[in-house]
Amino acid sequence: MSHPLVLLGHEQAVSIITLNRPERSNSLVPELLSQLRSALVEVGERESTRAVVLTATGPAFSTGGDVQGFWDHRETLAAYASEIVGLLNDVMLTMLRLPQPIVTPVHGVVTGGSLGLILASDVVLVSPVASFRPWYGVVGFSPDGGWTALLPDVIGHQRARSILLTDQAVTAEEAVEWGMASELVPADQLLVTAMRIASVVGDQQPGTVRHAKQLVVGDLAGVGERLEAEREHFVHQVVTSEAREGMARFLGVG
Repeated sequence: MSHPLVLLGHEQAVSIITLNRPERSNSLVPELLSQLRSALVEVGERESTRAVVLTATGPAFSTGGDVQGFWDHRETLAAYASEIVGLLNDVMLTMLRLPQPIVTPVHGVVTGGSLGLILASDVVLVSPVASFRPWYGVVGFSPDGGWTALLPDVIGHQRARSILLTDQAVTAEEAVEWGMASELVPADQLLVTAMRIASVVGDQQPGTVRHAKQLVVGDLAGVGERLEAEREHFVHQVVTSEAREGMARFLGVG
């Protein structure tokens, strides 16, 4: 990689983490997830940071695991899948453990495992063109990124099952109505609003904010177990013939 896949900056008490792989729609590869985890750890140890904004470059927020990356590693697919889903789980748990709240403005599509970055955020803002879609049944993968470990607790088990089984795209309006997002914001005001909310959070007493976040997040041990189950199922499914055929069909290769 010739450029950083994750950027980290600071504006007073707000740290800004930016996914920076726009040429691949910020799709997830081990290098991006490792850099994201490192940025989160650095921010968590930065005493002057009171809130975090997680954003992304390009028209898409993030389109889940890079299918081309899986295909390129098809000879060692189980090991690659275990690594990337394990890293995603680590990132999600790091976000949930982070003492500072994370405000995430979503300006475009979110698919596959990248939903985990949304579910692990504390405040989620969506533009009118934002959307969320599983895509697992198209490619032949098993759900990861909290689609089964976290989403049912947010929108209900019946609705979560329906979305996964029919590959339903969730609109920005539905995301707000169902509790996946906090607020619908005009596209040209999205980042400004996220920074304003982060600044408001930063004005609160940090101890109060930290305890409030921890109490709402709840049992991380249980979350970790459910995410580990997702990893195990993903690795089992990704090596099947239907996954290989799904990837080839998705990529248009033989």
